[in-house]
Amino acid sequence: MKLSHSVFLLSLLFSPPLFAQQDDESQIIENVQQMWNAVSENDLEKYLSYIHPDYSVFGEGDVYLHEGKAKERIDYADYLGRASGVRTFMHQPKVTVRGDTAWLTYHWNDAGYIKGERFTSRGKSTRLFVKEDGKWLCIHSHFTAIP
Repeated sequence: MKLSHSVFLLSLLFSPPLFAQQDDESQIIENVQQMWNAVSENDLEKYLSYIHPDYSVFGEGDVYLHEGKAKERIDYADYLGRASGVRTFMHQPKVTVRGDTAWLTYHWNDAGYIKGERFTSRGKSTRLFVKEDGKWLCIHSHFTAIP
């Protein structure tokens, strides 16, 4: 066996399987899409099932950091009470996984109705995830609207 083949085989042996990383990346993107589906279905509990208890968020219009899953429950219950027909789309997602921590960056655009008035928005986002008990949970989000 040539030396280059030995190095290649050793690198396969000691590096994490590529398919596992791809599965994690796909799962993180799928989780965000399921969160958006929960919003369109007006399902608060489904949405919150993807949120870590220590969640924090800088929303696109927030001056201050919102902290805790309980605060997110209050904020999203209010939003779902006002919003309907919301559809959100992800563009240019990039997931980076480092052990049990990961982050997703992407652009979004969405549309729907707030109290019967049509709205649209677009922006960029970073979401941080932690893997606990085999499930990726969103622990922090940061949204920036693009005019």
